[in-house]
Amino acid sequence: MSRIGKKPVAIPEKVKVTIEGDVIKIEGPKGKAQHPVSLYFDYKIDASHVTVSVKKGAPTVKNLNALFGMERATINNKVLGVSAGYTKVLILKGVGYRANLAGKVMNFTLGYSHPLDYKIPDAITAVVDNQTKITLTGTDKHLVGQTAAEIKQLKLPEPYQGKGIMYENERIRRKAGKSAAGAKAK
Repeated sequence: MSRIGKKPVAIPEKVKVTIEGDVIKIEGPKGKAQHPVSLYFDYKIDASHVTVSVKKGAPTVKNLNALFGMERATINNKVLGVSAGYTKVLILKGVGYRANLAGKVMNFTLGYSHPLDYKIPDAITAVVDNQTKITLTGTDKHLVGQTAAEIKQLKLPEPYQGKGIMYENERIRRKAGKSAAGAKAK
């Protein structure tokens, strides 16, 4: 059995979790989330915990232990999302690199011959500070991370000058340039 799957999911005070039909509904101060009920698992909701267990007589699946742990982790992420939310911060480094937000469309100038536009999903809130710092917030951990990754893909950080879009705490491993490598060989 999965060690992660066996742990109960703690429900904070202001969060309400219910099972309605084949959907688990989670409501909190930051928003609402839903999770489909799986036919492999039983769900037990107490006043302060949600417990996931493997259903007796469930069909045999190759990676049931992995699915068990993932099911519990997904429910936990949704409970944390509606209670506290998730945030990703991106930094633009480079001369002339900037971002502007107009409604739900973010416009980027990243050293290309043309500006790039990126449409922010409806469930994500974006804030741009000083045209070089982007803060993405939302209740869905997967969607916040996916949006940050798609924005980062517009201009990946390069190792020679360190220019590009990177996460706030990301360290770019720098390489020595051509002239520095040639000077050491002599």
